[in-house]
Amino acid sequence: MADDELTRAARLLDAQAKAVRLFAEIEERGLVAPGQGERAVSDRVRDLANELFGTTRHWHKRIVRSGPNTLMPYRENPPDRVIGTDDIVFADFGPIFEEYEADFGRTFVLGGDPVKRRLRDDLPKVFAAGKRFFEEHPDITGKELYAEVERLAADRGWELGGWHAGHLVGEFPHERIDGADTESYITPANATPLRRTDRSGRRCHWILEIHLVDRGREFGGFHEELLTLG
Repeated sequence: MADDELTRAARLLDAQAKAVRLFAEIEERGLVAPGQGERAVSDRVRDLANELFGTTRHWHKRIVRSGPNTLMPYRENPPDRVIGTDDIVFADFGPIFEEYEADFGRTFVLGGDPVKRRLRDDLPKVFAAGKRFFEEHPDITGKELYAEVERLAADRGWELGGWHAGHLVGEFPHERIDGADTESYITPANATPLRRTDRSGRRCHWILEIHLVDRGREFGGFHEELLTLG
């Protein structure tokens, strides 16, 4: 039997709390370090999730990207790259905790480059402003939220790195989402309200993704977490 809405919300928040702890451990253990390959770091994070929570499944591909690879949107599969000493790196993981999906992304800066540090620091600010805009507009559509996130990025001197700024999230496997189903994404083509129910009559929950890039300097950063809860 499907969980009720209060239980669904609590379990999605619990899944995200575990992802927060996972990423805190990534930083504490220094898993993102110069001289490490992206795939090797990804595998270590996978093993850490298993160590901490017994997590063996991820609902989307595990992503660790550094340097120019941070410009690439999700669908791209750039060659494995060794992380440098003055690099920028982001990690995007979708672990499954007790049949509920988390989707969480953070950016790490190695070294003292001031522009990379500014990008890293701007990511949560753009996320927070985008979430406030969502909360202040009850009937907001995917198209409208994307436009606001794009504006917020431009105000800080960045571009958005992808064609969408978030997507549905829920129980695993959640309602199928793909590029043809624009109503599953926060994207300019989605003119439907984000606050709605899915085909099963359940409340839609959303992830907000902030992928900011500086194409001239050839790097970007990434920040994502729950939009509709927390």
